[in-house]
Amino acid sequence: MLRERMEELSREHDTVVAELNEASAAGDARRLRDLSRRRHELDEVVSTWRRLEAARADVDVAHELLADATGTDRDLVRADLERAEGEASRLEEELRLQLLPRDPNAGRAVIVEIRGTEGGEEANLFARDLFDMYTRYAAQRGWRVEVLSESPSERNGLNEVTFVVRGDDAWQRLEHEGGTHRVQRVPVTESQGRIHTSAAAVTVLPEAEEVDVEIDPADLKIDVYRSTGPGGQSVNTTDSAVRITHLPTGIVVAMQDEKSQIQNRAKALVVLRSRLLKAEQDRQAAELSAQRRSQVATGGRSEKIRTYNFKENRVTDHRIKLTLHKLDRVLLGDLDELTEALMADKRTRQLAEG
Repeated sequence: MLRERMEELSREHDTVVAELNEASAAGDARRLRDLSRRRHELDEVVSTWRRLEAARADVDVAHELLADATGTDRDLVRADLERAEGEASRLEEELRLQLLPRDPNAGRAVIVEIRGTEGGEEANLFARDLFDMYTRYAAQRGWRVEVLSESPSERNGLNEVTFVVRGDDAWQRLEHEGGTHRVQRVPVTESQGRIHTSAAAVTVLPEAEEVDVEIDPADLKIDVYRSTGPGGQSVNTTDSAVRITHLPTGIVVAMQDEKSQIQNRAKALVVLRSRLLKAEQDRQAAELSAQRRSQVATGGRSEKIRTYNFKENRVTDHRIKLTLHKLDRVLLGDLDELTEALMADKRTRQLAEG
């Protein structure tokens, strides 16, 4: 069964390489992008299969040699056999994981939106903490971050911030961050020293390219207005801020950080395309099978996915029931233990689903 599957993928690999040359010659950008991504996927799995075949051949040879070996030679051959069997077993597991359904968003840049929700200014201050946490994590992993829009609050918190994270594995590591993040601590605004519970909402979107989502200009309602700062005061003398409403879906995106209306419009369209892409992917997933949708990957914003408790220096991810007593390090960007546990949980569920 596995051999038949791999022979089929090897033939597809050869076909994709040939079609890549044709798409390049024809200047077909979308086809070229899709074929390039598929070739990258197939290069990986075909390479693993060939190494597995070589390891299995080594196992067969070692078995033959062991049958004729005597004395110390037998011990040496047995050691070689154990190494070859271990390598074959490792490659079988690696191949099994590589054959899981490919995430269509793998390799894409990630758009992250954070906004304070429950808790007034304390929620906005926590939104700032989350933004700092993710930018520190990005720096540790060598990802690039570009802020698209930022709305500071009165005490240097964030009413809302939208930013792009670019990195080869950014989507795989950040896709599970979407949802409600809850904080338990004594707010700076609390005079009695009581612990309050506040929350911030995080939205994670795969960045959509123009070839992914076609937007009819007739479907857009575009309003322009003057940019405002904390407290609502005007910070610009021209109508440079842009609000775009996608009429068919009702999705609204506003941008005001740039002094140029053209630049704000371009940034707003980037976010709008990404929201439309995610909405379409969610719709397709729901049609495919509502029961098999990932609770981790598609959890609603109202779900409290994670709690940050400052008094106990504790962070708990409620979806996978993981608790770490190193909140101070997590806020400094030490997120790998959380993200890798969430990635492993996703793989486990995919394997269980067959």
